Amino acid sequence: MSPSSSLPTATESAQSAESLPQATRPPSYVKLAMRNMVRKGGKSLYHFALTTVGLLGLLVGLAYLTH
Repeated sequence: MSPSSSLPTATESAQSAESLPQATRPPSYVKLAMRNMVRKGGKSLYHFALTTVGLLGLLVGLAYLTH
């Protein structure tokens, strides 16, 4: 018996993760990020708007300089 035959395959790992109850599985990073964004909605929107304005300013500035 080779050592690789004792390791679970990707399918077996996915099935075993699905069979675990929700309380024992750690929440996904996406779920945590969404929960955090909902909890701090105003700050997230402010940072998003600031980033958008900054990027647009950078692009317009570069376009002006290279014109």
